[in-house]
Amino acid sequence: MAQIVVAGGGIGGLATALSLAGRGHRVTVLERSDTFAEIGAGIQLGPNAFHALGRLGVAEGVRDRAVFIDELRFMDGTTDQKIAAMSLTGAYRERFGNPYAVVHRGDLYQPLLAGCQALDNVELVTGASVARYEQDASTVTVHTTDGRTFTGAALIGADGIRSTVRAQMLGDGEPRVSGHTIYRSVIPIERVPEELRWNTVTLWAGPRWHFVHYIIGDGKYLNLAVTRDDGAREAVAGRPAERDHVLGRFPGLGSTARRLLELGEGWREWVLCDRDPVDDWTDGRVALTGDAAHPMLQYAAQGACQALEDAVVLGDLLGDATGDDIVQRLEKFNAERRERTGRAQLVAREMGTQLYHPAGDAAAARNTMLSSLSQDELQDKVSWLHGEQDFVRSVEQERQR
Repeated sequence: MAQIVVAGGGIGGLATALSLAGRGHRVTVLERSDTFAEIGAGIQLGPNAFHALGRLGVAEGVRDRAVFIDELRFMDGTTDQKIAAMSLTGAYRERFGNPYAVVHRGDLYQPLLAGCQALDNVELVTGASVARYEQDASTVTVHTTDGRTFTGAALIGADGIRSTVRAQMLGDGEPRVSGHTIYRSVIPIERVPEELRWNTVTLWAGPRWHFVHYIIGDGKYLNLAVTRDDGAREAVAGRPAERDHVLGRFPGLGSTARRLLELGEGWREWVLCDRDPVDDWTDGRVALTGDAAHPMLQYAAQGACQALEDAVVLGDLLGDATGDDIVQRLEKFNAERRERTGRAQLVAREMGTQLYHPAGDAAAARNTMLSSLSQDELQDKVSWLHGEQDFVRSVEQERQR
């Protein structure tokens, strides 16, 4: 089996390492930080994520930490009117084969990290910031900023939206700044009135803004995320935001949503970024995965899910690959994943503009459209993302060729 280097020790990087090591490869994961840890707040996991986690052998570890919610609820954020709700129990779970859940990012990350730590053929290296790579006919060598080198038969760039590996491979500059600012807060559930502790992912949509909340941390916390389409042009990540500033940015929020928003404390802000889909994210023995390959806005709740799918597909395709075969297998990975992930990128953008942020007549038309859909029709809308996807079946077919 081959020695493979993975740049980036986040969710996508560890999932990739776990998948490749499960196929017998030796994997070295290079993490730029001084520790392997995941920062951030809540994250949504569709059934497709649990399909992938099952293939990686860590589904139960994530399930033990997850909150399995009853429905996705779409509300008019200015009137408090319920527009639509998709049940996530019963027929939904039967159709898609797994639940829909919400977790703290750390509760997804820790089972992946523990899985890697338990394997003798995974090496986890901290303080290793990738500077560049070079390759020849049989190997690729990674150079870190502190002068170390790591050599393998392949390099997988899982180093995020500002990927150093992508910068060398594609040279396509900084990510696209969306113009949307998001404020996030996580509060103890004890601070939330009993009547507002809903076991749902609830979205309140308003004119050029929306507010999402759900319970995480095994029911111990409420995750709050409120977004404004404000035309922001500077990329910001995790900057503290004053409570009064956050509350003042959403004056049209209805009474119930306002009660929830006012509970927030310790707010931090981000300006959301993504990139346009690209056809090719391989360069010989080097390939990109996750946010390094196809970063997307949050609106389809699929960024982590797609990174987990990438990991499964990559592990399956590299399987028993050695030598020159690795280059062709990486190209197949690229071809297998680009259409699906590119569609997810564009759908996420479209949801932000057409579904979450319309005003006036456009909002009224949206409300009429959503409220007219049956449960089966709502499930049909998400089936291409949430179901037991063709990504598993098509990979198996590819391996048999």
